[in-house]
Amino acid sequence: MADETPSPTPQSPGPPMAAGLSTTEQPELPSAAEPEKGKSDSGKAFIQPAVSFKEESNLVSDLSDLQRRALDELKKLVQEALDANTVIPPLPPTQAAAASSTSGAEKEATTTTIEPALEEKEGSFPVEALRRTPGEDVSIWGIPLLKDERSDVILLKFLRARDFRANEAFEMIKRTISWRREFGIENLMEEDLGDDLEKVVFMHGHDRDGHLVCYNVYGEFQNKELYDKTFSDEGKRGRFLRWRIQFLERSVRKLDFGPGGVNTIFQVNDLKNAPGPARIELRQATRQAVLFLQDNYPEFVAKQVFINVPWWYIAFYAMMSPFMTQRTKSKFVFVGPSRTADTLFKYISPEQVPIQYGGLSVDRCHCNPDFTMDDPATEVTLKPATKQFVEILVSERCIMVWELRVVGWEVTYEAEFVPSSSDSYTVIIHKAKKMRPADDPVIFGRYKISEVGKIALTIDNPSFKKRKLLYRYKVLPFTD
Repeated sequence: MADETPSPTPQSPGPPMAAGLSTTEQPELPSAAEPEKGKSDSGKAFIQPAVSFKEESNLVSDLSDLQRRALDELKKLVQEALDANTVIPPLPPTQAAAASSTSGAEKEATTTTIEPALEEKEGSFPVEALRRTPGEDVSIWGIPLLKDERSDVILLKFLRARDFRANEAFEMIKRTISWRREFGIENLMEEDLGDDLEKVVFMHGHDRDGHLVCYNVYGEFQNKELYDKTFSDEGKRGRFLRWRIQFLERSVRKLDFGPGGVNTIFQVNDLKNAPGPARIELRQATRQAVLFLQDNYPEFVAKQVFINVPWWYIAFYAMMSPFMTQRTKSKFVFVGPSRTADTLFKYISPEQVPIQYGGLSVDRCHCNPDFTMDDPATEVTLKPATKQFVEILVSERCIMVWELRVVGWEVTYEAEFVPSSSDSYTVIIHKAKKMRPADDPVIFGRYKISEVGKIALTIDNPSFKKRKLLYRYKVLPFTD
């Protein structure tokens, strides 16, 4: 049977898909007929999606008649293949004979290089893609097929990737199972590939709808030592690909594949200082990653937000926009540096956003152990040329702790304790100070209170720009 997988979309000249989760299509950018309405650095988003994407339901009762019929047909195909023990295709006789003579060293090489898999031809299957043993479950992403309702969610991902064409989705499933065996996914999960790239790609918190959030920080590859260590030869690129797939597989297994569960991931792609299109090695790694991920991890992207977007990235994808579907376009958002925080806050609560992107989350250090991502923050828009007053009433002896930031600062901040009794004096906790962008991004306050009163925080915005104020506080027991 001819390979039903669509030809890969022309690849990006730079890194964005090398580390990010794959979709079967590429990001949105405006076509020549859709001029940009914003400005790159004036606080406007680069690109505004024409239609907001709404994730499809995985509840069978919410599917259309056509979709239910396709799901039933696919389940029948999978069940027949499981009964006949053919869901995992066998090796052709010539390959099986060659496999029996392959040395252990040669087998090890096939699992650590990536070119052979890229050159697979129709009908060829790797050594490990043998028939299953009797009673063996066939699983994808840790979920056994047709064992419970989670399997329906798995099948729906493949159906959506093939526009609910059951036969094509079935072929895609078989290829994915074969690839997972060839690549040795289960062994890869236990492999130690180091932590060199933990600042390049990392999971951090959840968005407002409960999706895990994955950050891809391409500017880290400006570090020549890290770049060379990751991409300078085929072996290193192969190791990078194995690390990336291991990271993705581990992340996917944390998702909830129940019919009403959250089983997609929110992607944030930081292109600040990202290597440009001249980095050939990175382009090669990008292409290889896209080929594997788009075919074997379909429908895992809830949203793709690109921040700090450079001109060359916009220019390339502007040419690609006419070839993209409206569904794909609606998943992508592109913004410049001045809109990073506001855009992220639209989708992710500030306490869940890392501090380097305008939020309050600092779980990579212990700057303020009194607060975690579970402690909600209040957002306030500071109007131009106005003062904002935050009052925290205190009715008992306690220790009051708070943290506060204004994204980009350029405001004056002061804090006082104002007692209710007219016989007491106002206490200056933090003298009025002009806060500048180079100052610490977050102010931490702590004050021991022994009488009724209030904490008064004053933020003066003298500029003619709106600014975003974030703050939260907590009452701790009084101690001597």
